[in-house]
This record gives sequence, structure tokens and C-alpha cells, in this order.
Amino acid sequence: MLRFIIRRLFYSILVLLGVVLLTFLLFNVAAGDPAGAVLGKNARPDEVESLRRELGADLPLFWGRECVTEAFPGYELGAPLRAGVARVDGILRITRNFSTRDTLVCRVTDGVTGVREFEVAPEEMTVELSGADRVKRVEFFRLQDSPFRSQFVRALGEIITFTPEFPYVRMLDFGRTITTREPIGEILKRGVGPSLLLMVPIFLGELILGLILALVATAFKDSWIDRLLVLFSVAGISVSYLVVIIFAQWFLGYYYDLFPVWGWEGLANLGLPILVGIACGLGGNVRFYRTVFVNELRREYLRTAAAKGCSPLSIYGKHLLRNASIQVITRASAALPFLFTGSLLLESFFGIPGLGFAGIDALYNSDLQLLKALVVTSALLFLTMNLLADIAYAWADPRIRLE
Repeated sequence: MLRFIIRRLFYSILVLLGVVLLTFLLFNVAAGDPAGAVLGKNARPDEVESLRRELGADLPLFWGRECVTEAFPGYELGAPLRAGVARVDGILRITRNFSTRDTLVCRVTDGVTGVREFEVAPEEMTVELSGADRVKRVEFFRLQDSPFRSQFVRALGEIITFTPEFPYVRMLDFGRTITTREPIGEILKRGVGPSLLLMVPIFLGELILGLILALVATAFKDSWIDRLLVLFSVAGISVSYLVVIIFAQWFLGYYYDLFPVWGWEGLANLGLPILVGIACGLGGNVRFYRTVFVNELRREYLRTAAAKGCSPLSIYGKHLLRNASIQVITRASAALPFLFTGSLLLESFFGIPGLGFAGIDALYNSDLQLLKALVVTSALLFLTMNLLADIAYAWADPRIRLE
């Protein structure tokens, strides 16, 4: 058992690294410059530089020593001249945007002499280049001491970082949000409570009611009760989550005034979203569990139990359910992480300040740092549930050995 858990933890680390790589490619490469998205087109160069340094967006992507800077405007032949760039009497004059303490490097691509580089001291306010007609491109960057400092290494450090002080390991430190500058760890701690109070009852309600109704449908197989339950199950799968939410808010909230439909004042605000969540997930569970139980009806052990005079409660509630527990555990372990997707809609439509509400808010505000933290957190939840499911397999079926 211990060897199996250690091996699965090792595999989980590899999967988590893959998730970090994918989120890095999505949020750091494909999404572009976060400073430009947050500050807008009219932001001052020093503001862009400051935000990039704080987020690590000025670092190279995977490897290198060249860091992006806005201290000097760049130049490219054929492009419109940026502010601070002028051509006068065959001289290309580039003026500094703001003062820094860094020694910068200027790389000039010349159509005749090729590529050349030279240093620009912090006190130099202007760079003048002769032969303006031959200059194709001018780039400015600053050099860092180590090529290992990159955006990808920084993304890995958000998962786990080793420190010289106790507790020597810092995990899941995603820094601060881009928009409000609030620590992301505080947002996750504040949102996990309402999300758990919402998702755990939905999960248990879907599981218990789904098993009970599936057992009833199996016990009355091919009768009108079975057909009616199958009909409602298929209808529940077919109806959109949004339709159920809007109908429940209007019918149970506004028309009959049975539940509050918005806000977070206590457990009373959870009644309607929990009912909606159970109603949306119940149909799929009943359909799945009924199929599993019907297949189990053909097994010899159930016929033997019936021949020995076992009661229907013992046959269906003990023998059938116990031997179908592997499929039940598989379904439950796979469904729990995806409840987070449902909570995105429920929390945003009902005003519950959980992780889903924070995710929608981050999406509206283009807060990529918070979105990345939520993606990695959901991946950790999925990996944890897979590990617990494998351990539960051995508990449910003694024939399974974890090696």
C-alpha cells in the first residue's frame, strides 16, 4: 500500500508539472503581455515596467539572460515612429522614457554591418545612432545574472518553493491578483468555505439519491416505475444547467418566495442552489447507476442469494450494491472535481462568494494570475480524488491489490 501511494504521488507530480506547463503556455505565452491588458494602451512606460517586474513578465520565457524593458522605446524600420524616437540629419535619436538604476544593452540591427551591441549607462538619457537609413531594428533589454530565472521557473515556484527558514517549504504561493493586488492565498482561503458548503451537499445528495432511485428502477425493471425514472433521468440530462437555474429562481424564489435568490447571509442562501445542483446532476447519476445495476442482475451470485431466500432488501441493498461499488466509486471520484465547474454558474447566479464566484470575477477582469491559481487548484483536487479512489477500490474489493 505504501509503495503504491508513493508511486502514485510521483505520477501525480508529473501530471501536475504537465498542468503547470499547459497553464503557462495559455496564460504566459498565448495570453500575451498582462501589463498591457491590465493597464491599457495609454499606460506610462514606467507603470508597464513596474507591473512586468512584479509579475515576472519581463523575464525570458524558459531560459536566457535578456529581460524586456520599457526604459527606451524600440525602433523598427517601416513601423510608425514611437514617442521618443526621431530621425534628424541621418541620425536616429532615441530618448529614454524614464530613469532606472539598470545598465541596459542596446542591440542594433544594421543592414550593412549586421548586429552590434553596446551598453547604455543609467545616466545616459539619449542614444544616437548614425546612418539612420541603414538601421533596421533597435532593441533595448537588461541582463540578469542567472539564465535560470525565467517565467516558467517562476511558475514552478508558485507550486513549491524551498526557503532557508522554517517550514523550509512554501507551497501554492501565487502572489497577488493583478487587479486588486490582494494576496491570492487569502482569496482561496476565503472562498473555499462557501464552495465546500455548496459542493459537498450537492455531491452527497446526487450520490445518495442517485443510488436509491437507481436501485428502485432496477428492482422494478421494465415496469412503469422503471420507465418513468428513466424518462425523468434522460430529461434531466437534456435540460441545460442555465435553464434549471433561471426557472428555479423565478418559480421557487420570486413566484413562491420560498428561498432567497441572491446574496450570502448564511446557510439559508444555500438551499436553492443546492436543490438546483442536485436536480442537474441527479439524472446522469440515476441513468449511470441503473445501467450498472441492471448488468449486475445477470450475475450468478444474485440468483444464488434469491434461491437461498434472501430478502429483496438484502439482495439489492447488500449484495448488488457491494459488488457494484467499483463503478460507484469511479463515478463519484470523477464527478467531484467537476462540481467546481457547476459551482461557477451557481455561485455567479446566486451571489455566493466561493471559488467559482472568484473565478468568474477574475475572468471578467482578465486577472490571469487568479485564473491560473484556480486551474492549478482544481487539478490538485482531481489528482487527490483519483488517489483516494484507488485506495477505495482496495477497500471495496479485497481482490484488488495495490502494488
